[in-house]
Amino acid sequence: MKTLALVTAVILCQYADALAQQPASQQPASMYQGQMDRLDANSSKTVDRSEYEAFMGTAFGNLDKNKDGSLQAGETAQILTVEQFTLTDTNRDGRISKSEFMQRVMADFATADRDQNGNLQ
Repeated sequence: MKTLALVTAVILCQYADALAQQPASQQPASMYQGQMDRLDANSSKTVDRSEYEAFMGTAFGNLDKNKDGSLQAGETAQILTVEQFTLTDTNRDGRISKSEFMQRVMADFATADRDQNGNLQ
């Protein structure tokens, strides 16, 4: 559950800016469906591993505000708890590298892919 919270936090971070700029009448009925639609680059009604990986790579770049190639606690404070940050920082150097980030979110993808078909629906 905690790992899926990381994925959700990153997606919401990406999605929140666009959602906040829309009038209430144009906002999606379901945040989950809006997230899925945003991730589903090929409009297949599923999110495959490569779509997810590409989206999360972009998410990392957007979260890395100082563009130093890693995420410090301050850059993730609004979307990650201290515990989530610590779990993702596997080498315990006080920052999350892109490799650590991608390992975590792709592990989350595998967990969410309950039937192990390489797609989220």
